[in-house]
Amino acid sequence: MKIIGIGKNYVNDKSEIAGIKTGHQLIFLKAESTLVTDNKDIVFPKITEQLIYELELVVKIGKQGKDIPESEAASYISEIGVGIDYTAKDVLTASRENKGPWALAKGFDGASPANGFKPVSNFPDLNNINFSLTINGEEKQSGNTTDMIYNFVEIISFVSKYMTLEPGDLIFTGTPASGAGQNVKGDHLQASVEGELLLDFKLI
Repeated sequence: MKIIGIGKNYVNDKSEIAGIKTGHQLIFLKAESTLVTDNKDIVFPKITEQLIYELELVVKIGKQGKDIPESEAASYISEIGVGIDYTAKDVLTASRENKGPWALAKGFDGASPANGFKPVSNFPDLNNINFSLTINGEEKQSGNTTDMIYNFVEIISFVSKYMTLEPGDLIFTGTPASGAGQNVKGDHLQASVEGELLLDFKLI
């Protein structure tokens, strides 16, 4: 299975979207070994001193598709969950200095915790889903899919032009425009969708 990430996909104000939306989505891939499920605690990675969290809704693909039109894209979603897209910021900075890729900064073990997958039928309006993150009991991020630059169907259609989507593939659909930040060892992260706690783990 593939883990597909979407970068820079939220605004603070919906009025900003029209001026930003060019059709060129920022897509990256993460290794399957980054995935952590079942709310397992994550060992703080030794490769970084700047572990940056980004709260994201995660779409699970339910059937194979290539060159999917936007009008059909929603039917390819089987479930929706919530996750954290982790970045080793210091590793990324070093790579960028040499015009290198994001692979090591995004692809380390534990970089993609995700949980709480619910059938897509539980979400009557994909463009109006609330989600939030607390760290050590304090809310750090909150978002609603109405603030996405590219919504779920636009993402699925775009990605499928380049690569076949397969059952079980996961798409991390972008983080709210505000609130991403740095984690330290011992932090307790809890993420909710529509008020229901779905992701709950510690960095140990």
